[in-house]
Amino acid sequence: MNLILQPLEREHLSSLAELEKICFSQPWSYQSLEEELSNDTACFFTALDGEKVIGYIGLFIVCESCFVSNIAVYPEYRRKGVATALIERACDCAQAHGTEFISLEVRRSNEQALALYRQLGFREMGVRKNYYRNPPEDALIMTKLFDETDEGMVNQ
Repeated sequence: MNLILQPLEREHLSSLAELEKICFSQPWSYQSLEEELSNDTACFFTALDGEKVIGYIGLFIVCESCFVSNIAVYPEYRRKGVATALIERACDCAQAHGTEFISLEVRRSNEQALALYRQLGFREMGVRKNYYRNPPEDALIMTKLFDETDEGMVNQ
């Protein structure tokens, strides 16, 4: 695999809209993804194998905060380091913008994703009850602090 990470471009949108349908019960549409191209608070990165779109991550940076909105990898490319590379790129981007942390929500039952996030330094900071639909499920809020000396956020 020839993994390349680059900022989201219009030519990636169709593949990402298809990926959303594969990965999520409430996928983002082509139009929703397209709107992020002109959103000043959004940073989206596409993972490519050569020229083939294989995954992506989206984040929003507001003040000193960074929130991951989406991360998805085509099934045949999972467990090959793609998600790790995307999350590391997102953390680099967030830190370059001076944020204090990066945070995301994940289904409580998504054990593979939780293991990856923990391995990359994220900690559980809370629960959003009934956050997901189809099927209904709580979301765990996972956060990685960039200044680990911050006592204001406590692992719950």
